[in-house]
Amino acid sequence: MTMTTKTFACLVLFLSYSMTGLAAEPPAKGAAPATGAPPPRPMSVEVMQAVVTPVNDEATAVGSLQSNEAVVIRSELAGRIAAIKFQEGKTAAAGDLLFSLDASEYQAQLAQSSASMKLMEMNFNRAKDLREKSLISQQEYDDTSAKLEEARAKLAVDQSRLEKTSIRAPFNGVLGVRSVSPGAYIKPGEDLVMLEDIDPIKVEFRIPETYSHLVKPGQHIAVRVDAYPGELFNGEVYVIDTRMDSQTRTMLLRGRIPNSKRNLRPGMFARVALILATRSNALVVPEQAIVPFGSDQFVYRVIDGKAVQTRVETGRRLDGKVEIKSGVNAGDTVITAGQMKIRDGMPVAVLDNKAATPAAAAQAGSKP
Repeated sequence: MTMTTKTFACLVLFLSYSMTGLAAEPPAKGAAPATGAPPPRPMSVEVMQAVVTPVNDEATAVGSLQSNEAVVIRSELAGRIAAIKFQEGKTAAAGDLLFSLDASEYQAQLAQSSASMKLMEMNFNRAKDLREKSLISQQEYDDTSAKLEEARAKLAVDQSRLEKTSIRAPFNGVLGVRSVSPGAYIKPGEDLVMLEDIDPIKVEFRIPETYSHLVKPGQHIAVRVDAYPGELFNGEVYVIDTRMDSQTRTMLLRGRIPNSKRNLRPGMFARVALILATRSNALVVPEQAIVPFGSDQFVYRVIDGKAVQTRVETGRRLDGKVEIKSGVNAGDTVITAGQMKIRDGMPVAVLDNKAATPAAAAQAGSKP
């Protein structure tokens, strides 16, 4: 062994003895004894109470709005438009005059028919007297009677045609854009203007056959349209189709919605919620309180100032809330913010946030 090797070995042995002596050295006088880790600091959280509120069991669908009644006003006669008696876009009552056709020709035909009928009446009265005296045969009498009935029928036809030169509204509604002008010559069946009754307005939608045994006329519907975001329009089902669509396996339903302001228009896209049942004692918590772990759902309740992880069974999801079927009782305080920083059994401090009710803050330190 060389001198360098001996020197290195001695140095290692010296350091070893020195460290052993330090480790065995008693603690200095007055030093505090070793203790465990300090207690964890309470984590600040926000809380809300679990509350009881009515919850609806519903089926959702998409549909479209339709007029309660709609008709295209058309003329049954050919003729020239003498006058237009309405303003486009305005309302009309049943029986209001909309169009007047030139009636001179039909008035002349009516006058001719009226004169012909009067002549037939006189001929019939003479034939009747002669028949009573047996001066004419029964056949002659019958022929005169038939001609009188024919004249009366002709008069009724001409009277009806004259009346049809005045085109009237068949029901109350709103008039659309007319497609003709005064003086235009129209043919029978030509479109003149659309008349629609939109108060109430109909909504047509389909639901899956799985709900077919739960639906009935009179059930409540809640409708939303893109034109009025955030606004809810309420109505009810008034008819259920008797047949199931064999292609889509869906059932057609129609509902009516009050529309006195005429905000809703036919053809609008509608999102429909059909209320199947209402549970008045459902328990709900804010959706922020739900913490998923795998396939299970949990909430953190605050009990005696500590977070208690609790498995829950959820039900319907509402706007910002979740129904709880089991695991939480009414009035329990659940953590809605700060769950990601806590674990089961950790002390928590409830923040005085605006979202938490005074009752919720008081509940934070109570027992279950």
